[in-house]
Amino acid sequence: MGETLLKGVTLRGLEVFETLAHTGSVAVTAERLGMSAPAVSQQMRNLSTALGVELVDHSRRPMVLTSAGRLFLARAETALQALRAGQRGLSMLDFSELSALSLGVIEDFENEVTPNLAADLAEAMIQCAFRLVTGASHALQGQIARRELDIAICAASTPGPSGALTHPLIDDPYILAVPRGTDVSGGLAGLADLTFLRRDPDQVMGRQIERYLAGVGLRLPHRFVMDSNQSITALVAGGGSWTITTPLSLLRAGRFAANIDAHPLPGPPISRRIVLYATGDWTGPIPARIAERARELIEEHFAAPGRSKMPWLNESFRLLRPHEAMQSKIEL
Repeated sequence: MGETLLKGVTLRGLEVFETLAHTGSVAVTAERLGMSAPAVSQQMRNLSTALGVELVDHSRRPMVLTSAGRLFLARAETALQALRAGQRGLSMLDFSELSALSLGVIEDFENEVTPNLAADLAEAMIQCAFRLVTGASHALQGQIARRELDIAICAASTPGPSGALTHPLIDDPYILAVPRGTDVSGGLAGLADLTFLRRDPDQVMGRQIERYLAGVGLRLPHRFVMDSNQSITALVAGGGSWTITTPLSLLRAGRFAANIDAHPLPGPPISRRIVLYATGDWTGPIPARIAERARELIEEHFAAPGRSKMPWLNESFRLLRPHEAMQSKIEL
């Protein structure tokens, strides 16, 4: 990755800059890229020297970009996306050898991630019978367990589907969603004048949220139990309700988003983990390649915008790499 693009500007330098811009930490950047902290700092010095401007304000923690850094980041990310797309196209050429693939994806991704992923796969698997379904995580897990699907992108559960191989994608932390302007200084108990909206208990989210409420000793009336994310966000935006949700779910609020405030969830941090499950027959490189493309799309359409709108999420809303263990922040 060290091959020169322009005099003094390397692909590695652009990757380091992009990662540092999102993490604000040399140490975290080094860990993400498998480098040492001094090597990260050297790459940043080389890039700044080549461009003739300071890209990062080193006096602040976490580090933030200078005005020149923000301007250059947009160009760097565009260049890296184009290069990654070309690399991805080459790596997926052997998908044409597949005769059939059935893929399931959770509804959270149906407007952004799923169409782009489906288009990539359809182009790469020109001789393949390709089946795509969307649904709730618990339904997709069941289809993986029964081998009705080859691969599924959904929320993880413990234990996962029997015999399935797991590729972690992103941690999606639980957060508090309230009508705009709501005072949350009194914690969850201080929201007694609003109606709590529950998730369907068949959903992975519904079960995890109920365990959280039980763990913090909060008993709430069972007035509304819903399985529609858009209906939940519409009611919260309407001013009379609150809910526990995740950034992935809240970012789908669309026209309701302007009337919803998001806050960290009180108590110990908890999250659901979005993963790619593959049946035991799929032990080759294909699931890993699909997982990597899914990570790119999730970062572009959810993780980066989410951290921008809710900067307090920081590292809690981040992509996961193949080597990271299947361990949640709290057992749910």
